Amino acid sequence: MNFLSSLDAVSSSSSAFPPSSSPFGASAATAGEPALFFADVEPGEGQRWSTWPATIPTERGPEPRPDWLVTSAGAIDTELGVVKSGKEADLFLIERAVPGADPGERGRHVVLAAKRYRGREHSDFHRSSIYTDGRGTRRSRDQRAIDNRSTFGREVAKVQWASTEFQALCELTRLGAAVPYPVQVHETEVLMEFIGDGRTAAPRLAQVRAKPGELRELFHQIVDFMHTLAGAGLAHGDLSPYNLLVHHGRVVVIDLPQVIDVIANPAGLELLHRDCVNVCDWFTRQRLECDAEELFGDLVGVLHW
Repeated sequence: MNFLSSLDAVSSSSSAFPPSSSPFGASAATAGEPALFFADVEPGEGQRWSTWPATIPTERGPEPRPDWLVTSAGAIDTELGVVKSGKEADLFLIERAVPGADPGERGRHVVLAAKRYRGREHSDFHRSSIYTDGRGTRRSRDQRAIDNRSTFGREVAKVQWASTEFQALCELTRLGAAVPYPVQVHETEVLMEFIGDGRTAAPRLAQVRAKPGELRELFHQIVDFMHTLAGAGLAHGDLSPYNLLVHHGRVVVIDLPQVIDVIANPAGLELLHRDCVNVCDWFTRQRLECDAEELFGDLVGVLHW
């Protein structure tokens, strides 16, 4: 339960799929012909039928669901490009749309972020054990396979990371924390709300140049987020200016597969303290006075032992 590459824009050229803005952007109706119907459409290259119908209720985001969510079985997913590549997963941009829908039509057209976890053989995320201490899997056979790093174990681990991040997003959404809405999880892919405008992702905190008053507001939002987690006995575990997005003045926290139970994890307090230091060090460099030890003490006071 971390990405360091650019979030500035989607790079369609790095995708294996065509850079078309939308397979339905110029529908037959605009040319004076009848609108497209479900029976007349088949997914093309770089497309698939929406995976929403293939998921079960526990693999879908919490209710009430946002009105922009596309749940139609007739919707098609179109891959638009890579947003970023990270240590344990890659983030892609997906358009989910009902054929003939206008771009931005709520409930019929939406752009989503698809986070796809890689196996350990293609990942350089080697610090996972510090986050998974105190967890475990439901089946001892699965845990043994993960510990032995067998082929089956690597596949289980990929699914486990995706499921863990999805569950963390669901729980934090229920708590009212500022995280992307989790749409669904399907095998090793987590589909979630895309934070940005059009196809351009919101900037990371590390990229933001803000005035003192704006910095103070951003800091308070982050502290509120950390308090929300601590109230539930949790910590992000890897919080930094690189996984905090700033979208129109609102801080949204991303990269959550390593969220930890501070009490159950032997390194819980150490990871919580590191989150405090990472956040306060950055703001201090921006000349906003803050004290990591004071923040840590406040958060420990919120924990229920």
